[in-house]
Amino acid sequence: MKLVLLGYMGCGKSAISKVLSSALKLKRIDLDDYIEEVEKKSIADLFAEKGEIYFRKLETECLMHLFGKEDNFILSLGGGTPCFGKNMELINQNATSVYLSANIPTLVARLLPEKSKRPLIARITDGDLSAFIGKHLFERYPFY
Repeated sequence: MKLVLLGYMGCGKSAISKVLSSALKLKRIDLDDYIEEVEKKSIADLFAEKGEIYFRKLETECLMHLFGKEDNFILSLGGGTPCFGKNMELINQNATSVYLSANIPTLVARLLPEKSKRPLIARITDGDLSAFIGKHLFERYPFY
């Protein structure tokens, strides 16, 4: 079984994947952690040094590699993974996906304390975070 958890950053993909992994006795993979391991750099450093386009291409390559290599797993994606390239098509062809959601106030509360670790929101002011998330969710919802 290949199970993929997708949704906006802060919706609980990583936390839920840990619980499911234990309950279902399946290997757990976090795509961002996998990318950091492959590149030997943090996601924030990859964004800063090479930009989002490089990161998104790398994300697709790693996704394809995992689907080709691994048999059974629970994979938690980055919030933007389904929205770029052929990623959602790859996911639908190779796995069962589950969309996780949370409302905007919950996402703001979860993301504010870790804003500096999240390249897409690191420069957004605290007061603008709610509007940014709402706009982002509107743009990404068709992919989720």
